[in-house]
Amino acid sequence: MKTELARFTATLMLLLGTAGPAAGAPSTAGAETPTATAVFAGGCFWCVEADFDKLPGVVATLSGYTGGKVPNPTYHQVSDGGTGHTEAVQVRYDPKKVSYQQLVDYFWRHIDPTVKDRQFCDVGTQYRSAIFWSNESERKIAEASRDALLKSGKLARVFTEITRASQFYAAEDYHQDYYRKNPIRYNFYRLGCGRDNRVQEIWGEH
Repeated sequence: MKTELARFTATLMLLLGTAGPAAGAPSTAGAETPTATAVFAGGCFWCVEADFDKLPGVVATLSGYTGGKVPNPTYHQVSDGGTGHTEAVQVRYDPKKVSYQQLVDYFWRHIDPTVKDRQFCDVGTQYRSAIFWSNESERKIAEASRDALLKSGKLARVFTEITRASQFYAAEDYHQDYYRKNPIRYNFYRLGCGRDNRVQEIWGEH
């Protein structure tokens, strides 16, 4: 009995070893596609997050605050307009599927760049639109894109800021994926704010 059990155990171990990966074979465990991040401000971050989540190549979005001087601001502090921050969204994307240029082009066509310190029904510096660049390549792309819009004659003016990225603070959890967590309230807000109507007025169908 012991001899048969030993033979069975040896055979089983041999089979398991044969079924496993060959020695030296590369492992895919834990491998992740390299991603990059970009930061945009286009008024209410609920809406900006929802818009970017629809773009192929975007891996994740995070609502938050940036561009101010007060560390770790809360929503209520930012909403009061005294911290210098604007509502913004950090976009994590796969550069192999969508480029920074495409992100910028997409961003323009989902905001109203022609107004200062507001977006749609939300008024104040905390709702100003902005592109926050993190390197010279991004700065040049953003500025060239803005200049091209002005040169095209489609927009008479552009108030959207193009500025160096600073500390980004994640917003409270209840703001993340708000359009998914509270679809009725989100859609009521978006419709009442006139966001989509104004975007279509500026850019047409997109």
